[in-house]
Amino acid sequence: MIEKILLADSGTGNTEAMMKVLMEIPLIQRAHITVLHVVPPQISAEGMTAKWEAGGRTLAEAINTLDLDPAHVTAMLREGDPKDIVIKAANEVDAELIVMGSRGLKGLKAILENSVSQYVFQLSSRPMLLVKDDLYSIRPIKRVMIAMDKSDSAKEGLKLGINLLRDISGAELILVHTVSSLKARPFDETEPDPNKDPVLTEAAAEAKRYGIKTRLAAPEGKAGRRICQLAEDKNVDLMILGSPDRRPSIAKGMPDLDRLLGESMSDYVRVYTPCPVLLTRIAS
Repeated sequence: MIEKILLADSGTGNTEAMMKVLMEIPLIQRAHITVLHVVPPQISAEGMTAKWEAGGRTLAEAINTLDLDPAHVTAMLREGDPKDIVIKAANEVDAELIVMGSRGLKGLKAILENSVSQYVFQLSSRPMLLVKDDLYSIRPIKRVMIAMDKSDSAKEGLKLGINLLRDISGAELILVHTVSSLKARPFDETEPDPNKDPVLTEAAAEAKRYGIKTRLAAPEGKAGRRICQLAEDKNVDLMILGSPDRRPSIAKGMPDLDRLLGESMSDYVRVYTPCPVLLTRIAS
């Protein structure tokens, strides 16, 4: 069960709609939700007062829209740089999931345009659910895709996906393991058989223990691109992706340059998947 969720609410985008959908899932229904809104620093007392009043209204509207049990919700209004405040707040409440919006910026553009979600994605070791602002509709979660490999973070993603779907009628889990083609295959040869892929068959056996319908896919090609294509083709409601934390201890205070430049598979999927993306992470 996920017991503590931090919802970073800017007052725009799809995060509130996403939270309402999450609250329909039995795993989430008893969670305590901290709704965070951050106001920017002000140089005058008048400006600060105005921003805090506006921020308070945004928080009140969000909680009213979500219609949450007052015993299970905390409003948090903070002043500062949203990038830093979200991380600090998540640590303060010991959030087991961060839900926040994303403009879908990638690489250098994300850096130059001060992307909050990208920054938090880099520097937090907590699971994150990223919801693009106004680029797709939020649907009830019944069809979930999980990108599988042999990593511990992928196994954590599988565990979370099973727990999300196990009590949902008609749920379906789509397990995908992309295969890099190192040599050309005969023109008439089909793609690898997913039913013979040990990574997928082991994951499917675990899901079937809970009575969850599964489908398997083992496409060849560039992992990020093929995963996003499948998510669109299968009309997926939620993507779950393991994102191992590869930063050495000395670099915990700074983002990974290769990820910031959009070269990692998780960064590609974060930007291009046509549905919300839940990133699981196990610190190295």
